[in-house]
Amino acid sequence: MKRKHARRELARDIFFILIGASIAIILSRLGFVDFIVDFIGNPIAASFFTGILFTSVFTVAPASVAFAHIGEYAPTLTVAIWGGFGAMCGDVILFFFIRDRFMDDLMGSIRPKVVKHILNSFHLGFMKWLSPLLGAFIIASPFPDEFGLTLMGLSKVRLAILLPIAIIMNTIGIYSIVWLSHVI
Repeated sequence: MKRKHARRELARDIFFILIGASIAIILSRLGFVDFIVDFIGNPIAASFFTGILFTSVFTVAPASVAFAHIGEYAPTLTVAIWGGFGAMCGDVILFFFIRDRFMDDLMGSIRPKVVKHILNSFHLGFMKWLSPLLGAFIIASPFPDEFGLTLMGLSKVRLAILLPIAIIMNTIGIYSIVWLSHVI
């Protein structure tokens, strides 16, 4: 019964992710993102707030559009650094959510033998160092950070290690988005 409940919770989580991504795409196409960025006015505050939104699958698309828009009015490095700080804050929130809720739902929906095998693989051998490295690259990419944070959570990465990784990798990712928006 517990596995059935966990699968239902996991399906609910996935449903909300899909709904959030759909809403984000619609809002970005309607120009709502540009309106919010213009409303905030200060490029540093807008970059920080947009950075918080940059970490989630629900809001990564409009956040990327917002960074491109902010980059038209502010230096690329300023947008990237303040956006990186905001994204680090968003990653910390997601890290605790994923570690506590989503991972419980995911692991509860899989057979106990498979869960044991998965968890053991993240603590031994090459997966011990590969999964946090892969997680860091996912955080730097414009893809949502949830999967990268999941890999880091499974690897039992401490918060003191996650924070510098999150700020550096998100800053690199945001810088790339703003730079590409100038080039294209």
